[in-house]
Amino acid sequence: MRRLLALLLVALVLPASASAIHGRAASQVRTAIFFYPWYSNPTHDGAYAHWQQGDHRPPFDVASDYFPARGAYSSGDPRILAAQMEDIARAGVDEVVSSWWGPGSEEDLRLPAVLHAASRRGLRVAVHLEPYTGRTLDTIASDLQRFRSLGVRDVYVYRAEDFAASQWRSLHLRQTGLRIFAQTNHVGFAARAGFSGFYTYDILLYGGDKFQRLCAQAHEAGILCAPSVGPGYDAQLVTGDPRVKLRLDGATYDSMWRAALRAHADLVTVTSYNEWSEGTQIEPAGHGGRYDSYTGAYGLRGAAAQMAYLRATARWTARLRHTPAAN
Repeated sequence: MRRLLALLLVALVLPASASAIHGRAASQVRTAIFFYPWYSNPTHDGAYAHWQQGDHRPPFDVASDYFPARGAYSSGDPRILAAQMEDIARAGVDEVVSSWWGPGSEEDLRLPAVLHAASRRGLRVAVHLEPYTGRTLDTIASDLQRFRSLGVRDVYVYRAEDFAASQWRSLHLRQTGLRIFAQTNHVGFAARAGFSGFYTYDILLYGGDKFQRLCAQAHEAGILCAPSVGPGYDAQLVTGDPRVKLRLDGATYDSMWRAALRAHADLVTVTSYNEWSEGTQIEPAGHGGRYDSYTGAYGLRGAAAQMAYLRATARWTARLRHTPAAN
């Protein structure tokens, strides 16, 4: 009897094995998409937020090379959230990774609504723990407890290397009841720190040509590989960043998905559903005037082109579901 109790205690204390972690990934989440609930407008919120960055003047002049088909919407509008979750569910994505900028932030206040809207469409919600002002390991420990109390089970930590691996180990991440992913290309760091896996997020710096090497390193280290794929990048109008990753009518997106599958990724993360200022979004986009559109993507035009990247995502998620996860 005492031996049985000792074994049970060991099972509770030790981190999950690599095979157990991979098994959970295969059965629960194969795809996740980064989501931004930070948009506001005067009708719903009293003022614009994020649409006006870079001295733009919404509603018809927004901070993006693209114009959202839903206009300069509010992420606090339940009708908008419902439509967005329907988009994501129809695209076959399993998990919505909602950007979170600390306790009391607009993203924090809107998290319950995101959870509610997602659950109605059968989607899981994870949190993208951003580098908010005053973020420390102590505040992160409190954040993780709160996320778990809300039913969140996956957390993605942006700029994880703000803290050393030895500092992360003090949080005993694998004993939190959460799967916690580090945004990094240093796989050894993520493993030493006690993360369940890593993701790359930045589709400019970490292209598909790096996925196979990174995933091999992750599997060797016993952690999950969750590389990030995206359709393109263009933030010139908002930040002045001269770097651009052309969409090439869908070829860029397809090439990154193809690389993730070849690398035997455990789950694929998508950058992004609606980061309009960086031009990585796959949310439906309209066209006209100075704005780019999805016209021509995958040979589609007119209203059909607005959904081009969501339809492409549905094709890739279906293919991923029929691809065994690495073990």
